[in-house]
Amino acid sequence: MVHRLEPLVIRHTHRLPRPTGAIGEGAVAAQQFDAALMSVGFKLSAELLAHLSGLSEGAVVETAVRTLGTVREMVGDHVRHNVYFIDFPANVPDTFEFWMGCIADALADDETRASTLEQLSAGVVNLLTLPSYGNYRHTYAEMLAHHDELIAAAGDRMTVLHLGGTLDEEITSLYLALAGSTTPLGEDGLGDLRDLAGHCADGPQPEDIPVRENRAVVNQARLMTGSSLLLDTVTDVLRLACALVGGDVTLREPTRLRALPRSVRRALLAGLDAVVAVSPAKLADVHAHRERWKRLGERLHPHEYPQWPHAADVFAVARGEKTARSLDSRVAELLARGDTTAAVELLKAAPGKLFRSLDQLLLDSFTQDERDVVVAAAGHVVRDVSGRVVLSVRQHLHNREQETGGQRVFVNRLGRAWVTDDVRRPVFARERGRLISVLDAELRRRLPAADHLLIDPEVLDVALPLSGNATASGLGVLPRGSVSRVDGELLRFFVHWKQTANSTDYDLSAALLNADYSTASWLSYTNLRAVEGEHSGDITNAPDGASEFINLRLDAVRADCIVPQVNIFSGEGFEEVEESFFGFMLREGEQQGRPFEARTVRLKSELRGPGRVALPLVFLRGGDGRWRAKWLHLYLKGAPSSNTVEGNRVTVAALLRGIVECEQLSVRYLTELMSGSATTLTLWDGKTVPAGPVTYIGLERPAGLHPQSRIVTPENLRDLIPA
Repeated sequence: MVHRLEPLVIRHTHRLPRPTGAIGEGAVAAQQFDAALMSVGFKLSAELLAHLSGLSEGAVVETAVRTLGTVREMVGDHVRHNVYFIDFPANVPDTFEFWMGCIADALADDETRASTLEQLSAGVVNLLTLPSYGNYRHTYAEMLAHHDELIAAAGDRMTVLHLGGTLDEEITSLYLALAGSTTPLGEDGLGDLRDLAGHCADGPQPEDIPVRENRAVVNQARLMTGSSLLLDTVTDVLRLACALVGGDVTLREPTRLRALPRSVRRALLAGLDAVVAVSPAKLADVHAHRERWKRLGERLHPHEYPQWPHAADVFAVARGEKTARSLDSRVAELLARGDTTAAVELLKAAPGKLFRSLDQLLLDSFTQDERDVVVAAAGHVVRDVSGRVVLSVRQHLHNREQETGGQRVFVNRLGRAWVTDDVRRPVFARERGRLISVLDAELRRRLPAADHLLIDPEVLDVALPLSGNATASGLGVLPRGSVSRVDGELLRFFVHWKQTANSTDYDLSAALLNADYSTASWLSYTNLRAVEGEHSGDITNAPDGASEFINLRLDAVRADCIVPQVNIFSGEGFEEVEESFFGFMLREGEQQGRPFEARTVRLKSELRGPGRVALPLVFLRGGDGRWRAKWLHLYLKGAPSSNTVEGNRVTVAALLRGIVECEQLSVRYLTELMSGSATTLTLWDGKTVPAGPVTYIGLERPAGLHPQSRIVTPENLRDLIPA
């Protein structure tokens, strides 16, 4: 049973829990395992290879079967990636000639001739009615026969799997890391935490669970095992109630509450009563979710439990029978009267809320004395504000330097994005500078001391993961706003989807934009071939899964910006299909190979978001002529159907302008704060590692690090965010 959690450990840590089994001569099987891994871009570390070599052949084979299945899915190699044009990227036809061929095939078919002639007489032909359009015309095996074997190249991706502790040790360690995360997890991360929490409920627990959503998931597991609940606000109880019925613990989406067992009702009411008894002021939190509290009261029946009167007060406030003024209403009343000083004094009791209001408080201050009060209050409470909020405000202030007239981008927790003109007045330069100094000093104080920092230069422009919602699940995925180099002659990106019940048509497209974000060209099913590259062909139905590819020769791209898009033309959304993911590969010109080659994949990102248009990332040409990727993880609302790259180019251009010109706090910023006078900082050359313990921050863990080293890679980058 515990082995079902092993894939979570591998995905999150790139460690293989220490394989167990009979002692034997497993060296040959271990080498074969390593070779099989390398074919999909993974490799065993020297330590892990040596450990496996000392086990029996049967134990190695059993481990290999489990692990290969996991890593193949991580990179997207668990499905068969077929293409419409069998020779892709060679011999892709001209779009018009291809369409004319499809019409000719329909006219030659007795079943479709009449309807096709009728459409031709009307002057418009629906491609989807043509029998040779949109469906694979050959098998996967036939497609493979048309492609030469991939030639190995030095630039192929090679992700190393390291030897971990025992499976129980790795599961516990991962649970503690996710539960104790200082930043919110994404939807998939919360799901993984839920699985781990059920297994670890009776084991070690994190000292603190600062993220409320994480706490709700952990409380659900604790409730099931009869352990005490971790509650300190009434909203903690509401989140737990949503978790118990499989609802949204973030409380941003509606949850249909249902009847709960009597033992669960008693536990929730007892916890609610204890919270309010200690701090009656927390009743004010009820107003934020009044309707949900009313629905929950109908399920908990608090009137049946007179021994918990404080719990009954919560539902009385929700029904309007008891008064509990919220902090927000009191602050709004003071600001409406123009009494900024009094509002600030009141907000000091809620440091996080004060920090989130700093911009507006400064703009609402009419005198220098009032602005001084705002800055002084921030300095007074900054030690009580979470590190994530401090960093978020620091990033906000960094981007408030510009004058008005720019673009303002909004992104919700699901990745839905929209853009508008920024009409805010600039923050006063003097106060902005003073606040930045306060925040930098506080973050420097909180960051752990490091005698020796070993930094991979490639990680410096990776954005800090202030929220798990800014990063999709997958391999090689970086937080929104991260920038990384793109090295290779050929850039090929892909989408794969498998519909659940209804015919579903996803269209992979690429908009090629000029430096001013105007459209230079595009590749899609309406433009299969251009100077820059080729489209693999349109697939319009995916009962068994379907893939589309775009191949680009980077030295031939005349634009300055490449924007891959996945447009939903018809059918199920990204959250409704059985599976959907996007990725890109990098190859050298002579490599050949199949349309999809796992070891050339640099990114595989799950597509699970709202809207009908996905924008995973953008490729930008720098002033030095080199290409870089900037991660977006965005979704546009789009139209209900028939979304095309041509139809949304204005929206995409405006959004990109706002995103590209907005700067994110990166690893570079934190490492500069960590580099004190007593710290040795070394930029890793990719070869030599120091003999002693280091704090290593990079994209991949190097071999040979001292066992007492602290290692931070994208898989645990959230560990850099101070509590």
